[in-house]
Amino acid sequence: MRIGIFTETYKPYVSGVVTSIIMLKKSLEQLGNEVYIVTINQNGIKYEYDEKEKILRVPGIDSKIYDDLKISSIYPIKSLLKIKKWNIDIIHTHTEGTMGTYGRLLAKQFNIPVVHTYHTMYEDYIYLITKGHFDKPAKKILQYFTVFYCDKIVSELIVPTKKTYDLFKKKYQIERQINIIPTGIDIERFKKDNYDKKDLLLLRKKYNISKNDFVLLLVSRISEEQKNINFLLKQQEKINKHHKDIKLLVVGDGPDLNKFKQEYKNNKNIIFTGMIPWDEVSKYYQIGNIFVTASKTETQGLTVIEAISSGLPVVCMEDDSFKLAIINEYNGLFFNDEEEYLKNILYLYENRKKYTNMSKQAINSSEQFSSEMYGKKILEVYNRAIENRKNNIYTKIKNVFRKRCNNGKDNSC
Repeated sequence: MRIGIFTETYKPYVSGVVTSIIMLKKSLEQLGNEVYIVTINQNGIKYEYDEKEKILRVPGIDSKIYDDLKISSIYPIKSLLKIKKWNIDIIHTHTEGTMGTYGRLLAKQFNIPVVHTYHTMYEDYIYLITKGHFDKPAKKILQYFTVFYCDKIVSELIVPTKKTYDLFKKKYQIERQINIIPTGIDIERFKKDNYDKKDLLLLRKKYNISKNDFVLLLVSRISEEQKNINFLLKQQEKINKHHKDIKLLVVGDGPDLNKFKQEYKNNKNIIFTGMIPWDEVSKYYQIGNIFVTASKTETQGLTVIEAISSGLPVVCMEDDSFKLAIINEYNGLFFNDEEEYLKNILYLYENRKKYTNMSKQAINSSEQFSSEMYGKKILEVYNRAIENRKNNIYTKIKNVFRKRCNNGKDNSC
């Protein structure tokens, strides 16, 4: 099968959506399919095509929403001939933005079925545009747009968790079939046995983390409005009043990185790495002890799956997006406020037997999220979309002939 994936962002940009697409591409290719990526050139205004990786990047302009994110025109015509030559069987969109619109326009133009994955709970981010004004009408418009985009146009809709499924079914009252398919990951990539201990010691040394330090790890886009990162940063001082050898390692880049670095520059137990290439991020999980996140706006929380695959117990905000992967008291602990967060961190630090058991259970529970299983489930959806398109075309043709016969215009009836 020849598959066209349309996305606003792709590597080297680091995000949960990007990781999801990378895993999907790899899995589909391992299953014998050809996968083409159409995305925005985040580093310039040129068309670029990577023949080997099958990645087409179209010119981008500043989004004016996020400092480090660009958008494109909805129909970058120069790329049309290139895409047409691919002879795509299915288009899979991973954005409701310009690239998603482009994918849908091409699907209509070339009569190709569209599968869409809904990654982002936009209601959680509406204030980034409204700034607190007209939130209610803005949410109504957003709901109309989402229903139209995810229900009326696409052949098949995929969501990563029941949290997102419930949004469509209970709040938006969508009656169509919705496929719940959690994103898979390359589990082998996160196993500690695959890493040289000397390399990990050097990585710790790079960030002034001693062999005996206990590391709380966060891998995230550094955006307070999105990820509630300041919650974790504020709690670090309280944690260090109990134990001075607990450090918080924050891996990632984003619009608030410099602000946080300046604000916490005197706290030697908070370490910011800045941008880390996607293919190196897995190494950072190996120097962590506990993965922490206070985010309440995830659709799936892919980083927690990466964490348990690395053997890290997860301490996270109690949110439905994390409950697919995290089982309280088994491979992680949930919290709802500052007091519970502090209590959970100290509990795992001070009870090493419990910590070790939870670490082993984290690895065991990660097996269900393999990238191979992910690819196979997505292929089932693709095949259903293609088959439904064929049936619809056959039905339309049959109806045309029936109408001609009924009107007496076809002597062959």
